[in-house]
Formats: sequence, structure tokens, C-alpha cells
Amino acid sequence: MRIIAGDFRSRKIYSPPDDQTTRPIPDRVKESLFSILRGRFENANVFDGFAGTGSIGLECASRGAARVVCVEKDRDMADLLRANVALLHCADRVEVVCGDALGPGALARSPRPLHLAFLDPPYPLMQEATSCRRVLAQVAALVQLLDPDGFLVLRTPWPLLHPDPTSVTTAAPEPEHRRRKPKRDDWKKRLRDEVDGRGPKRRTPVAPKEPDDADDADEGDEAPQPGPQTADTQPVMLDVDLRIPGAKGPETHVYRQMAVHLYMKA
Repeated sequence: MRIIAGDFRSRKIYSPPDDQTTRPIPDRVKESLFSILRGRFENANVFDGFAGTGSIGLECASRGAARVVCVEKDRDMADLLRANVALLHCADRVEVVCGDALGPGALARSPRPLHLAFLDPPYPLMQEATSCRRVLAQVAALVQLLDPDGFLVLRTPWPLLHPDPTSVTTAAPEPEHRRRKPKRDDWKKRLRDEVDGRGPKRRTPVAPKEPDDADDADEGDEAPQPGPQTADTQPVMLDVDLRIPGAKGPETHVYRQMAVHLYMKA
């Protein structure tokens, strides 16, 4: 991971060994976003919520921001962010706050007047209706802190859909090829269970019927037929309304499976 432009251009910063802890914004998306915001960083006050490694906040500092407050809840990630601040020798401009980016404390620590705000919540927060409302409430609060020319940027998965609680639709049965198949080693587990007495008891072998017995079977007895498959019900998915009271926007820019949404104070 690297800084794209400014005082720390091409400088690499620390990042976690995998992508499970954080989900940094791809360089191409960051370049596109910062091109949209070109000329708005010099001497700016910046709030970076869900800061992760500091990819956004440190980029703003590199491009001339006067003060950047980075809020990160995960303690290990906040320590890594502090290491990146020390690596770039920008502690005079970048403050790391270990806390909830959606809490009132984060708002209290936000610099004022606020010119740029970034919120990059984990995708599951945006995909669940209750937590999504909490994110949008914080967006509304931060928008009110913006100066007249300021921007807030929200990053979300795309498309962003929530189930409609008022209606459901019937889904087709799952295709045969997608149903769970027994694992290759399941027979080993069954054998161990039987040896330990936990598995199904073996049936006592039954002698096959004589041909005469088979002929005497009741012709009316038929083999049971499988009943109709019951389809699962899936909720209808609706687009999430990302409009914010008291804000202009969102102006949405889509990058495959993600989007960034820009807001201004109304």
C-alpha cells in the first residue's frame, strides 16, 4: 500500500498481512476520488472515520491538509495506523483516535470547521438495515459540521440493497447441482461412529422373499412418491435510499462492486 501524491508520494505504508482485518480502498478508486476532490486539500480540516491503515487520511495529509483526525475502533489497527503516522513523520498533522466512528465521541473530536469527511464502514454495516441507519445518521451529523464548500464521502458496496419487510416472493428450489453433496471422507466418520457405538445400528439381514411371496403382494400398494418440494421464501430486495436530510446529494460514482457517494451541506 502506498501514498499516491503529495509530500509522501510513492511512500509505502504498513498494512495488515491479509484483507480480513480491513478493506483498503483500491489505488485506482482512490486516484479517481482524489481527482474529483482535486484542489480541496490544502490547509483543510479532515475527518477520516473507519480509518483502517490510514490510506485516506494520510493521503490527505500528504496533499496539504492542515489537520486530519483518523478514527479507528480496532486497537491493533489503530496501533498500525500510529506506526504509519510515525513512519511518515506527520504526527503534527494527523491525530489517531481509537474509538467508534459512529459514536458521539468521534463527532466531538472532529476538527472544525470541517472541510472533508470520509466514512468507509465495513460492508456488513451497510448491508444490514439497522446498522445502515446508524451510519446514515452519523453522515447527517457530519454533514452539518461541513463548511459551505466541504464534502463528505461515503463508501458502500454496490448495488446496495435491503430486504423489503412488507413482501416476500417464492424462490425456485435450489438446483440439484448446488445441493450439498456428501464429503469424500464422510464414510470414515460414519465408520468411526459405528465402532464407538454412536452411529446407526446395523440392521439384521433379512432373507429375500421367495418369488411366490412377491407374486402375492397387494397390487394396490405402490412405492411412496416424493412429495412436492417446498420452495424457500426470499424477501424482495430494494435499493437503499441514501438521501440525507439537510444535505445535497448523493452524487454517486460506481466502481464495479463498490461506490462512493459525495454529499454537501444544503
